[in-house]
Amino acid sequence: MDRKYVAPPYRIKMVEPIKMTTKEERISLLKESGYNPFSLRSEDVYIDLLTDSGTGAMSHFQWAALMMGDEAYAGSRSFYRLEKVAKEITNYKYIIPAHQGRGAEQVVLPQLVDRDGLYFISNMHFDTTRAHVELAGARALDCVIDECFDTENYHPFKGNFHLENLVRIIEEKGKENIAGIIMTITNNSAGGQPVSMENMHEVKKIAVKYGITLLIDGARYAENAYFVKQREDRYKNKSIREIALEVFDLADIFLMSAKKDGISNIGGLICIKEDTDLYNKCRTYIVPMEGFPTYGGLTGRDMEALAVGLNEALEEDYLEHRLDQVRYLGDKLRDAGIPIQYPTGGHAVFVDCKKFAPHIPFDQFPAQAVGNAVYLEAGVRPVEIGSFLLGRDPDTHKNLESPLELMRLTIPRRTYTYAHLDVVADAVIEVYKNRDSLVGLEFDYEPPVLRHFTARLRPIK
Repeated sequence: MDRKYVAPPYRIKMVEPIKMTTKEERISLLKESGYNPFSLRSEDVYIDLLTDSGTGAMSHFQWAALMMGDEAYAGSRSFYRLEKVAKEITNYKYIIPAHQGRGAEQVVLPQLVDRDGLYFISNMHFDTTRAHVELAGARALDCVIDECFDTENYHPFKGNFHLENLVRIIEEKGKENIAGIIMTITNNSAGGQPVSMENMHEVKKIAVKYGITLLIDGARYAENAYFVKQREDRYKNKSIREIALEVFDLADIFLMSAKKDGISNIGGLICIKEDTDLYNKCRTYIVPMEGFPTYGGLTGRDMEALAVGLNEALEEDYLEHRLDQVRYLGDKLRDAGIPIQYPTGGHAVFVDCKKFAPHIPFDQFPAQAVGNAVYLEAGVRPVEIGSFLLGRDPDTHKNLESPLELMRLTIPRRTYTYAHLDVVADAVIEVYKNRDSLVGLEFDYEPPVLRHFTARLRPIK
């Protein structure tokens, strides 16, 4: 294996102690949490790969910006600073902050659903997006390319829309019944896989042809832009900013959890290109849901840190190192024979648990079983992206079977070293050696919405 890696484009200035628990302690802690790592206390986790959402390290520029926060309830100068940065990046007319991505979704999506029987089509909806689509009274349909489900073989843009299927769905459901097309970049549920610029332009043509609103779910748009630069020859000499501007020009609405490519601990964005009527509706609706339109659930200091982080996330040396950490961990696992979504995506390594633990059926959540075993082995907390997360059919209430059963090893930004990733790899490899002993899980408690966050489980004996 080539152990060459990209050195971090930063120096460490402050450290946060972490501790390793004993295996006996972890057995007890996991049982107390209902075999759901979301319910573990962070102090009982050695290396936390649950999510990259708001868990990264801020720069000294961001920490300095915190002191500039204007905490005025209305008209905060911190909002106008954030608005200026967001407009420069997107070239959109209207910017509204939200407390995070799901805050943006709960404000915008209901404005696009004016009656029953509507659908949103995405390359793949992630959990909160799917939930807010359904809470708004619509239904979520996924439309990703077939290569996405072949985890072993290389494809440069496994997150792409399946264009023929997209047209077929629109024709079958009727264009008047499509509330919007949601382009998720990068495609998280597909394994953090990027979407090509060529594919995005084709989706835009389809949206225009049928008169359908096109939204970007762009929590990791900067990572996607880096993949475009690396893998599409037309863009190798363009800057990340130039690529991002071209992407945003394709859509009507941009929704973002800024806890990812805003490198912020909290925050989200609603960006509307030019639809004044939609902006006014969202501006009205955000007041009871999130807060006044010039703070949207954020403090002034949060908005200051986010304004800085949005620019830092577009720096190429930062992106090169970030994606190299993901590649490094993925290579170590592949070299050990562990099945992962290949090539690795932008924010995580996704272990293919259908192949890791094929003896566990989908409704006993194989990826959850593998993730729990990794925690028991080394105090590493992954997350399940599979049938447990997918939930139940909103109409039949039957368990949905995910086409992929993935354990996500999510790498926070600017937080862990390559040595930490070695520990993670060793833990997964050890669990893989003993994979035949893994057992499935069943519910002790199942909440009706976004069940994977708060459910309690027990091993099947």
